[in-house]
Amino acid sequence: MSAHPEPRDQTSSLDRAAAVFVEVRPRLFGIAYRMLASSAEAEDIVQETWLRWQNTERSAIANPAAFLTLITTRLSINAARSARARRETYIGPWLPEPIDTAADPAAGAERGEAVEFALLLLLERLTPAQRAAYILREAFVYPYEQIAEIIQLSPANVRQLVSRARKHLNTERREPIDAVEHRRLLATFLDAAQEGNVTALEDLFAADVVHASARRVRGVDPALTGLAS
Repeated sequence: MSAHPEPRDQTSSLDRAAAVFVEVRPRLFGIAYRMLASSAEAEDIVQETWLRWQNTERSAIANPAAFLTLITTRLSINAARSARARRETYIGPWLPEPIDTAADPAAGAERGEAVEFALLLLLERLTPAQRAAYILREAFVYPYEQIAEIIQLSPANVRQLVSRARKHLNTERREPIDAVEHRRLLATFLDAAQEGNVTALEDLFAADVVHASARRVRGVDPALTGLAS
């Protein structure tokens, strides 16, 4: 009587599929995380990729790693489009969620790239005052009153800054970026996010707003307070 070889064959095939998937999983998570900036959503994408990999005719796949990368990328694009449609009141890029880099060191580098890109957009599209108000409010959940004290504006003006920052992040406007300024903001932001050194971030923003105002004071530019539209 037959020893039922098919179930054993299926088990062996699934074990090989799992081995391939585990090997490329960090890369897949990195792709999804960089595109979605959410560790939870990235994990969902990786899980969906695994389910599709199980149901694929794997013997016909010449390059499993490339195939899994393609599936992950397509799923991430679809998820990003869906998320963008849901965030009708939250315009522009958001700063990535913290993730446990000790548990998944490869993801730490991906998070760093995502944060660096997000801050680059903030530098390109926002005035110093808008940038300060937006980051302190959206990333660190500062009260408007506390932000107002840091950048020496009224709470009402700070609310306007955050609102206009969101709108500007959804445009294609570009300003020249100082590489030194970018590195300084990135280092200070990461120090605040990872080590809790928010005082240095507050000092950086306060100084940036003062310097920007001083540069414009001769022309009495309406952007003096960072509220230019």
